[in-house]
Amino acid sequence: MNTRTITKSAIALAAGAVLALAVPLAASAHVSINPNAAEAGSYSVITFKVPNESATASTTKLEVTLPTDHPFLSVSYVPVPGWTAELVQSTLPKPVVSGDDTITEATTKVIWTADKGSEITAGQLQQFPLSVGPVPDTGSVSFVADQTYSDGTVVSWSEAGDEAEHPAPVLYINDEAPAGHHGATTVTAHAEDAAAAPASGDDIIARILGIAGLVLGAVGLVIGITARRKNAA
Repeated sequence: MNTRTITKSAIALAAGAVLALAVPLAASAHVSINPNAAEAGSYSVITFKVPNESATASTTKLEVTLPTDHPFLSVSYVPVPGWTAELVQSTLPKPVVSGDDTITEATTKVIWTADKGSEITAGQLQQFPLSVGPVPDTGSVSFVADQTYSDGTVVSWSEAGDEAEHPAPVLYINDEAPAGHHGATTVTAHAEDAAAAPASGDDIIARILGIAGLVLGAVGLVIGITARRKNAA
């Protein structure tokens, strides 16, 4: 095997390693809620988990649209340091009957805006807790989460379906969460949550270091073999 062939093999090995590590990272990076299951009639705290997907821009705002066909009568947020939250009340498209009450207005949006210096940057994940209730007696409710970046890009997490590129966060109530989704309170569900959660900053750094090590190792292999051939000559 000549030096050129070895070089090509080393480069291919390094490139394959990069793709193997990068693909799971990209696949896991999406806005989700935890837990994603709740009991009808309860008051639950759900947390929106927001990773930053851009390598060049930071996340500056998260706007969550709440369901209007099954509105929550009570919505409150847990303060997040470095972020300003706003609850938006508006008239519902159609009145909703809940027990003996007819609801015509409700909180329909929650908007978190980053203070200067508190944006979510590359490799970071921010969590936004929200208390909602009572949870409606229905199969599930979906949220629309619009993620705004510092370069003006807005990613709308609003799509449905297993193959959705930007899936909307879903809270399962009477419906069972799809296999592999987290949200239940059992030990097994927590293990699934850990496996399905977006990569943390430490995970991303570890992957980057792993990629760098593989690349340097491949380069070192080429240099070492080339030096041996020169010495032998």
